[in-house]
Amino acid sequence: MGGNKGPSDGLGRALIKKHKRMVRESKEKGLALHLQQRRVLESVIDVSDIDAILEKAAEADRIYSFDNPSANLLINLDPSSDMDGMTEEEKRKLRKEEEALHARSLRVPRRPPWSAHMSIEELDANEKQAFLEWRRNLARLEENGKLVLTPFEKNLDIWRQLWRVLERSDLLVMVVDARDPLFYRCPDLEEYARELDEHKKTLLLVNKADLLPISIRYRWAEYFHRHGILFVFWSAKAASAALDGKLFVGQLREEKVLKDPIQAELDTKIYGREELLSRLQSEAEAIRAYRSKNHEAPEGRYSETSSMNPISKQVIVGFVGYPNVGKSSTINALVGQKRTGVTSTPGKTKHFQTLIISDELMLCDCPGLVFPSFSSSRYEMIASGVLPIDRMTEHREAVQVVANRVPRNVIESTYNITLPKPKAYEQKSRPPLSPELLRAYCTSRGYFTSSGLPDETRAARIILKDFVDGKLPHYEMPPGEKEDIFMNRIGDMVDPNSSLDNDEPNTSDFEAKRMTVEDGFKQHSLSHLLEDLDSFELNSTSTSKSTAFVKRKDSA
Repeated sequence: MGGNKGPSDGLGRALIKKHKRMVRESKEKGLALHLQQRRVLESVIDVSDIDAILEKAAEADRIYSFDNPSANLLINLDPSSDMDGMTEEEKRKLRKEEEALHARSLRVPRRPPWSAHMSIEELDANEKQAFLEWRRNLARLEENGKLVLTPFEKNLDIWRQLWRVLERSDLLVMVVDARDPLFYRCPDLEEYARELDEHKKTLLLVNKADLLPISIRYRWAEYFHRHGILFVFWSAKAASAALDGKLFVGQLREEKVLKDPIQAELDTKIYGREELLSRLQSEAEAIRAYRSKNHEAPEGRYSETSSMNPISKQVIVGFVGYPNVGKSSTINALVGQKRTGVTSTPGKTKHFQTLIISDELMLCDCPGLVFPSFSSSRYEMIASGVLPIDRMTEHREAVQVVANRVPRNVIESTYNITLPKPKAYEQKSRPPLSPELLRAYCTSRGYFTSSGLPDETRAARIILKDFVDGKLPHYEMPPGEKEDIFMNRIGDMVDPNSSLDNDEPNTSDFEAKRMTVEDGFKQHSLSHLLEDLDSFELNSTSTSKSTAFVKRKDSA
């Protein structure tokens, strides 16, 4: 009656189950691959992110096997012990000496040599191994207690975007902020571009030049010419306003400037859209023409899509730079329409993209990169907009950077507030302290928490964003001319067309202005504590309508 099952039935069912299991596993693998391809490319700067740590650990485990163990590094658990007992000035001097000694170790990661005959797996493994060695070299620098290494990009995929842009480009354009160009400039990136092609040049696009007075632009132009730096002053905001048919405020200032033949020779004017496109195309064509006469592409180094391809008729101009320097705004202004996302949050651009301007010119946009550096602190990078302001955890230190750079009278006139005057035992010319600025701003705007304390975090974010956007005017002078920077700021910040012919600056005032965050907090920590207690009592009494105070007085 068919009740007994033969051996063939059990074998058939086993084959069916095996087939279903293989189909299910293949679907899971395909889904995992699909999700991996759809993964959003994100910038990783802070190693405190647990996902980044796990990813880098897994990456190191894949690259290195037991036959190639990592070197045992001697880790000093207290690297600052060697600097105990030293003054702040001695520590700064020692740190500068260490930075000069290890300057060659602070490099941009290089792409290992490759060829079109290499497999994807081999190329990927070589790139990961070279990147891991670069990370280990920087880790050794971080263990040196005499050095302070700023946060930098730790995602290999982001650096791969930079490698592709460098190899494709005939001319490399580094976008920097005009208020502090050397802070955003990476000399090693220029050297890396020359290593790829000795004829490749780097042009410094000094964006937001409308925030600089003409006299300060003149001094920066002198500095760039003296050091052989190719540069152009530019304002993406002014170019975008011109495309929309609006008259930008900076253009009115430019029209009032007298035509000086010396300044015209130094290119202190702010380029327009058509002028910049023409300049970029002419520079790139000159590089390609000179290369075609004197150079051939080294075999096994460049791909068919690189700038060494003689068949291509278009010249390629690559754009690189720090996050939030206006690179995407510049691309949109040059293209004539919105092609890349623009936001005040750093890291909006995720992948490099090519944009065709004409039959002879193509632009290549690279995601913003945070390069490793000794020259700045984390708080300076937050105040400059390189690191996201909304993610900061220590707001007082970042606001202190703003207070050190912007004169007291400019802060008071911009926000219509009155900052506390220095105490009798303090220097009269010291910059305002961050607690003083934050409390004054919160009091004027009514920013208080539910407990009655000033909402300093909210105020710090607003002040830092105003500093980045240019509402709080500030700028840095070229090296060697910092002795009159603060005398210039008081006059030039209010009137951008004023001259630089001022009286001789006071050395003590300059030193006081350059007071670091650490010195300020160490010298005034006790007074800060007392002022915090006073502000707490004042706010608590104001919120309770002074009823508790009256009762205590009556009972006394």
